[in-house]
Amino acid sequence: MKRFITYLFVIALFMTNLTSCMSTYEPAAQLLPEHIKKVYVKPFENNTNQFGIEAKFTNAVIDEIISDGRLSLVNDEKDADGVLTATIKKYILQPLIYDTSGSVEQYKMWIIVSVSLVDKDNNVTLWTEPNVDGIQIYRDINKRPSNEDAFGEGMSEEEAREIVWGKISRNIIKRVIKGFGSVTSMSEKKVPPQ
Repeated sequence: MKRFITYLFVIALFMTNLTSCMSTYEPAAQLLPEHIKKVYVKPFENNTNQFGIEAKFTNAVIDEIISDGRLSLVNDEKDADGVLTATIKKYILQPLIYDTSGSVEQYKMWIIVSVSLVDKDNNVTLWTEPNVDGIQIYRDINKRPSNEDAFGEGMSEEEAREIVWGKISRNIIKRVIKGFGSVTSMSEKKVPPQ
């Protein structure tokens, strides 16, 4: 019995060491410099063939800053301590499921953006994330699903885009507020070719 308890203790000790070795390293959070209280959101750029989506994305980020309330939003770059810029790099709408007639029933929307925060007073880029992404899988609202229970009511492409803008905006503002280094970098993610 003593030997069995010793074996259990050794196994427990080994498992504890194994799980501690498996934990991933995350750098210590570096807080946003204290002098940055006012942020200007520069109108975002759009490098895709989807016309006009940059304005809705810019507005989604502005709305997230306002609802968060920890930073002041200014309407002019000269009044800002920090400037947030972004470029929509990729807009991928991938068909996932087809119905029996061959028309698309379900899509995967994947939007990839590049974001930077600049300390305007010191003229230094605090951080850049080249591959922040948002994904939404949805069923086309105009298609009747082949399996009624599996997909629910569905949504339009515009509704799916609004969900993606919300996801990306929350991630960006979390990064702005908590500082550079506190959000896992997505730059090593494999980005599909355009």
